[in-house]
Amino acid sequence: MSEESAVPPVEITEDDKLWALLSWLLSPVVPVIVLLLEDKKDRPFIKYNAIQALILVVVGWVISGVLTPVVGIGCFVGLGLFIYQIYLAVQAYGGNWVTIPVLTDFAKNQGWI
Repeated sequence: MSEESAVPPVEITEDDKLWALLSWLLSPVVPVIVLLLEDKKDRPFIKYNAIQALILVVVGWVISGVLTPVVGIGCFVGLGLFIYQIYLAVQAYGGNWVTIPVLTDFAKNQGWI
């Protein structure tokens, strides 16, 4: 799930990896904070992960909210989303440029990442 060939080579520091990890695990609070901090939002790796984490959690909330009346399926969607976020957090902490099908392309097409 790495997209290193499409991303310009950037030095990824331990601080970048930590903020990316926190963006995934504590979304949507940390991604919003990251996007408000000038020094953090200028770091490509941090911004890339923060924006994707924010989009993923919003889409997850919408899907979960729509499916909750259907015999509680929304709860399972929420749990699945959290497990997926943990996986993406580990990948980001490893320095990988994670790609989420559809959402990554959407964010790139909007010019957000």
